[in-house]
Amino acid sequence: MSPTPNMKAKLGKNVFKPGKEKHITIRPGFEKDPRLKAAIYACPAGLYSENSKGEVELDIDGCLECGICRIVCGTEVLDWNYPVGGVGVQFRFG
Repeated sequence: MSPTPNMKAKLGKNVFKPGKEKHITIRPGFEKDPRLKAAIYACPAGLYSENSKGEVELDIDGCLECGICRIVCGTEVLDWNYPVGGVGVQFRFG
């Protein structure tokens, strides 16, 4: 019997096709908003990080489109939309 793959291995099988425009952006002026720090810990794909200036940065490659960041940060801080057809995450559980 083979071992059950862990979550990181399963997520590694997914494919993310970026679109021409980002489907999630931090609204201008909110880069240092304390609500963004929650996304650093809540995002299951680890897309949020803090730079040396204390600003939160977002890299959408690998986004699972789960909406957790929108829930923990709020719509005042993030502009969040589903990607337009044919782009975004493609789940491959293999």
